Amino acid sequence: MTRIAIVTGGIGGLGTEICRQLALAGRQVIAADLPARAERVEAFQAELADLDGAIRFEPVDVSDFASCNELIQRVEAAHGSVDVLVNAAGITRDTTLRKMDPQQWHELMRVNLDGVFNMCRNVVEGMSARGFGRIVNLSSVNGQTGQFGQTNYAAAKAGVHGFGMALARETARKGVTVNTVSPGYCDTPLVAKVPAEIRAQIIEDIPVGRLGSPGDIARAVCFLAADDAGYITGANLPVNGGYFMSF
Repeated sequence: MTRIAIVTGGIGGLGTEICRQLALAGRQVIAADLPARAERVEAFQAELADLDGAIRFEPVDVSDFASCNELIQRVEAAHGSVDVLVNAAGITRDTTLRKMDPQQWHELMRVNLDGVFNMCRNVVEGMSARGFGRIVNLSSVNGQTGQFGQTNYAAAKAGVHGFGMALARETARKGVTVNTVSPGYCDTPLVAKVPAEIRAQIIEDIPVGRLGSPGDIARAVCFLAADDAGYITGANLPVNGGYFMSF
């Protein structure tokens, strides 16, 4: 039986590699992302053309509950029940709190935190009824440590793991696991925009001496999304090169 997996933020820097590795693990993957990024969708499809239809694109706005519900209905009508959900969609609206306006707070929360609720709410009932599900939510090292100019982002990403722990307790006896992956600083277009001198300092502070790769994150996601990972739930797996360590 082929498992059906949805990856939100599926055409982003991390999302593309997560889609690829899930497909290589035998999943039928739905890369869900905003439809407005037509040129990026075309590049994404070209980049993954070698996987011969194992990855499909579907439009969604994770900040809108109805859009998420419609996505699940389309996917289940075309491919079957959703077995794996990876919530990788996210945005930044960085500024210090004293300069942050309500729109910058609410825009980020609608995507980074509400989006996790919107997607999970629309799959968890079916997963529980069928007795199988894997939900992996992407948080961030900055949700664990805080970061200057990211009160909104750090709050949302900390909330992602709190949400996941609570949902894990609700679904543990129904065959549905809920886990978190917290990436550190990775070699993505977002990090590439950081000024060179700041980026160099970040790398200096990472014990392994390099930025993470999208593959580093995708491997962790695939591990938690595997059929035989059923005894791990409510966990947070940090993938940060040792940048932040805790007991």
